[in-house]
Amino acid sequence: MAASTISGKRSLSRDQILDFLARSWAYIFLLGMVIFFGLTGRGFLTLANFSTLLVTSTMVALMAIGQTYVVITSGIDLSIGWTVGLSSVICARAMRDLVAGGMDIGLAMVIGVVLALVISLIPGFINGVLIARIKVPAFIATLGMFGIVRGAAFLLTDGQQIVGGLPNNLQDALRSFGSGSLLWWVPDQGIVFLTRPTGLPPEITRGIAGLLPFPLIVTILVIVVFGFILGRMQFGRHTYAIGGNQEAALRSGINVKNHLIWIYVLAALTAGIAGVLHTFRFTAGVPNAAEAALLQSVAAVVIGGTNLFGGEGTIRGAVIGALIINVLSNGLVILNVNPIWQFVVVGVVIIVAVLVNQAQAALERLKVNA
Repeated sequence: MAASTISGKRSLSRDQILDFLARSWAYIFLLGMVIFFGLTGRGFLTLANFSTLLVTSTMVALMAIGQTYVVITSGIDLSIGWTVGLSSVICARAMRDLVAGGMDIGLAMVIGVVLALVISLIPGFINGVLIARIKVPAFIATLGMFGIVRGAAFLLTDGQQIVGGLPNNLQDALRSFGSGSLLWWVPDQGIVFLTRPTGLPPEITRGIAGLLPFPLIVTILVIVVFGFILGRMQFGRHTYAIGGNQEAALRSGINVKNHLIWIYVLAALTAGIAGVLHTFRFTAGVPNAAEAALLQSVAAVVIGGTNLFGGEGTIRGAVIGALIINVLSNGLVILNVNPIWQFVVVGVVIIVAVLVNQAQAALERLKVNA
């Protein structure tokens, strides 16, 4: 009897360890990569590099946040990559034309941002209507919207990749936010508020790092808001319920059709925010700004533990997935690894993530049957 009890305790302890590893592997993997690249990559463990890494992660993170909502409902949105580009183009063109017409730069920037965000909601709304009300499969509906939004973004730029001709004063205003920071770390000076010092020797300039870049602050605010909605509000509970069992959610009184429409609108909104930030960072509207980031956003969602069959997922996990992808890319670049290998490594990580999720589900089933 005593031996049986000891064996049961050992088995429980083993299951707990396996469950912990299954739930925390992404965090452990991220920490392991930071340690590995820190030891092998010269310049990886610097404030300047971390600042750059976090800012470059914002686009994938923002797209992954909206994609998480979609995937939790057992859907997918293939159009958000080009929604980013459409938002970027509209923002840049609106500001350029308004400033050229004599409008104050500050007001032109506000109108350009609002217009870009509002128009970016349209593809999401149409996706939601097609999927929720007309019952078009999410893959087909968003794939069709992928082509429509892509064409619209290029039509607005006359087939060119970049909207140029922004006035220098508008470019300076955009750059002050897109490349600016609330706090700066300056070697030999410490922390400097708001304004990046200029006219310093090259050896000091190379060490300057933005401690709180403005694009990162915006992304953190989006993470907090969308994480709170998903984890603490009724909207989030309904999202999980629809992904877990849509028929049961419908019988419980949830307006599934309207909820799904809102889900795709929110995904388009996060993509629109990413497009606006891209315009501010690069002072241009780029139709294909997020062409590569689309699959990266899906990868981030999967790596972060969201179940592709719906019903499970967190914003926190999606953000960790985005960081993993960007740390991998950043570290491999610092190590001078052929960029093609980045696709191979990310692909391997995605497969590992799916296998871990399946193993975790199997472990849960064993617990239930025990």
